[in-house]
Amino acid sequence: MSAIKKLVEERKAVAEKARGILATAEQAGEGFTPEQIEELKSFTAEIKAYDEQIKSSMDAQSLLDSIDQMPEVEKKEADGSEIRIGQHFIKSAFGELNRLKGTRGMNLVLPEFKAATDTHLTTTTGQGIILPEYDLNIVKGKRQRPFLAEWLGTGTLTGNTLVYFTESPLVEGAAGTVAEGSKKPQLHFPDYDPVTETLKKVAGYIKISDEMTEDAAFLVSEIEGRLLYQLQLAEEDQLLNGTGTGTNVLGLLNRSGIQTETAAGEADVFDAIFRAMTKVETATDLVADGVAINPIDYQKLRLTKDGNGQYIAGGPFQGQYGNGDQLDNPPIWGKRTIVTPAIAQGTVLVGAGQLAATVYRKGGLTLQATNTNEDDFVNNKITILGEERLALAVRRPSAFVKVTIGEEG
Repeated sequence: MSAIKKLVEERKAVAEKARGILATAEQAGEGFTPEQIEELKSFTAEIKAYDEQIKSSMDAQSLLDSIDQMPEVEKKEADGSEIRIGQHFIKSAFGELNRLKGTRGMNLVLPEFKAATDTHLTTTTGQGIILPEYDLNIVKGKRQRPFLAEWLGTGTLTGNTLVYFTESPLVEGAAGTVAEGSKKPQLHFPDYDPVTETLKKVAGYIKISDEMTEDAAFLVSEIEGRLLYQLQLAEEDQLLNGTGTGTNVLGLLNRSGIQTETAAGEADVFDAIFRAMTKVETATDLVADGVAINPIDYQKLRLTKDGNGQYIAGGPFQGQYGNGDQLDNPPIWGKRTIVTPAIAQGTVLVGAGQLAATVYRKGGLTLQATNTNEDDFVNNKITILGEERLALAVRRPSAFVKVTIGEEG
């Protein structure tokens, strides 16, 4: 019998003695005698002492059980930033990964990640692989640059399909002043077309050797620097260019109803982008808040000089016209600027991303690890798979403008 179980049994015996005194007093119907009261006090003190011993023993057992575990990872980094996906994986799987390596059929059961406001991680149990959920809006991985999804609005889904309505910029009627008791003017949006979006899956995996699992820092860098980053690149391409057929998301550039604008030569690109911003505001009640541009096109704008040979966006060491500090990829017209090869050279996307479009996710990013994929077991390898399910809803297509600025000549 374990020490903890023995203490529990002894506590139970003392509690039974106390209940016996209570039963005797109830049968007599005369209340407790002074002797019975003293006995009850003694039993109560014994029970409290047992409770303290049991708690101490359980704490000691927890310490013993944690010897082979990684140290607890707090919800916040030392600098106050949110915990990252790689650290979540290390916290959840590092001990088991090393304990089970070399065991054929190894499938990790990972705890579900909770938001930073939660007080604990809820673990799940069962057979086979349990998929942990990961919310990209809360848990941040490495960011080498802004991604398109960070520009757009965010939402979550519980089902697999989303039905919503696109909102027409046309309004019949107008709001106005009215006299007391008079009929109020009606506002009518004539075109609310239903749109159905189905969740699509973006996935990828990396392989590591058994020996690599012993290095926690390496695992963090592999998950965040390679796997997560590649998933973000694939997601960004889908959000921009997805065709909507088969397994593809219907991307922003292929949406019916987006507006267009054309630059009349390289000298007109800045003006064309501003005209696109104006088109968003005049066609909708929204304000453009972002620009997506190819690195080659951004380079042309970034290196633009005035008649005196000065960089209008700031030189290599100083800000615009020698004023202030140099900015890393300064924004165009003060709007959030996503410089990405996912958008074709010669095309710029301008829009009100936060309010006109929403990226919906179901379950967030999930991670799985196994050594049963392909010939992993005989080659001492482990496959780490990451995947997410998402859908893109664009309620105001006219709040986005595709600007054509021409190919590099």
